[in-house]
Amino acid sequence: MHPDQRYINYLQQNDRKGITEIYQQFAGKVTRMICHNNGDESDAADVLQEALAAIYRLSADGKFTLTCPFEAFLITVCKRKWLNALKKKSISPVTKSLDDGFTIEQHEETEARQYAEQIERESTVMQVLETMGEKCREIIRACMGKQHQEQVAEQLGLTYAYLRKKKSECMAQLGKLVRAHPLFKQEER
Repeated sequence: MHPDQRYINYLQQNDRKGITEIYQQFAGKVTRMICHNNGDESDAADVLQEALAAIYRLSADGKFTLTCPFEAFLITVCKRKWLNALKKKSISPVTKSLDDGFTIEQHEETEARQYAEQIERESTVMQVLETMGEKCREIIRACMGKQHQEQVAEQLGLTYAYLRKKKSECMAQLGKLVRAHPLFKQEER
């Protein structure tokens, strides 16, 4: 476990003082990176907020252990989010290296990139889920919680057998849609 695990703990515990420390430590660096690459302070604030929310979701189950510096991880997540935002806006490529002003060891960068890729994959799966029918979305979301499926079935007003059958069908459909997504097709290569 890296000593910077405390930043992850701040996010998990919604520690106001700790989150303020994260912003004080890293917001300026993220802002500089984005402002030097076709963005502004508002873009930087949005990217930082999205990155912290994604890191929170990744670590929310309490099992996530940071093994690289938090800065390397956060900057990598922010870079990916900003590059995706630029692609969506169809803005010309970055004007400077997104690495300007950052010195990250190779092994730290590799670990941070792996975490960032995991966040991107999870985010993509959730985006794909949003394209599915309402009933499938409802069942899959409900089953993502920590409740037993019997309780989920009761809450949704379904029989347990129907829930299991429908969940299986929906998950198969989700899997098919995810495998067809460009991000996952790219990983197969």
